[in-house]
Amino acid sequence: MKHTIPAHLFQRRAIRVVVIGCGGNGSVMVMGLPYIHQALLLAGHPGGLDVTLIDGDAVSPTNCVRQPFSQSEIGLCKSVVLASRINLFWGLQWKAIQEHVSKAQKVEEADIVISCVDTRSARSDIDKLVGGKASVTYWLDLGNGADGGQFVLGQPWNRRNLRRAERLRTASELFPEITDTTRGEDDAPSCSALEALERQEPFVNQTLATHALALLSRLFRRGELDVHGAFVSVAHQRVQPLDIDQATWRKARKRQIIRENMRNSSVHAEWPSTYLHKSAYFGLGPV
Repeated sequence: MKHTIPAHLFQRRAIRVVVIGCGGNGSVMVMGLPYIHQALLLAGHPGGLDVTLIDGDAVSPTNCVRQPFSQSEIGLCKSVVLASRINLFWGLQWKAIQEHVSKAQKVEEADIVISCVDTRSARSDIDKLVGGKASVTYWLDLGNGADGGQFVLGQPWNRRNLRRAERLRTASELFPEITDTTRGEDDAPSCSALEALERQEPFVNQTLATHALALLSRLFRRGELDVHGAFVSVAHQRVQPLDIDQATWRKARKRQIIRENMRNSSVHAEWPSTYLHKSAYFGLGPV
């Protein structure tokens, strides 16, 4: 089954993009979006991309090891640093909001929301903002673990995307555990730069975000997709695409139900690693 991009994204104005989270994955996504913007303009799009970055976190010494920040930027807001850098280099007027995501930022008015967060509570908030009465066309969610991750491009069920069989399922629909705040969060203390390198494979964020950017680029360039995400394993050098297929979506939901039953059962079994690679959702810990 193929997905075709809606015509309204090519009419009369720039495409409004909101990037939530400017850390490991978010910073790479943000630095790649100007290339898509330039390609859209060259192809005759009326406005390219109009991007807003949302992140209330400040640059820490640890961030300077795996993220594109320098020692001189420690203490500055990540979203402001990246927006300023991009605007200066590309001659753009993209915006930064020095806050964590909330309803006050009118995320629901964006055309595309890209979330690069690492907690269930943040994803739960985003899930609520893009659904219901929102007019968001696409929600692209990225998450990673120590040696791999995934990205899912979905169409939130809202006033823009009506409930129909061919609507792209979102990450929260396929993997509800990512928004289940009853499971708690990873409350591990902030690690040192050396510990950060030991806990995560190098280039996980770059590999994952580059694949996600390529998916967006293909959507705009070709106007259609036959996959809407992928699971990426840096440790095993493998990519498992997420097909646009109702049977695949049903299997994902079925696996979630099985995992929930096992979680609530007194019997605890260990899932085969190959099965976990294809079904587990990463990105609920530090990035």
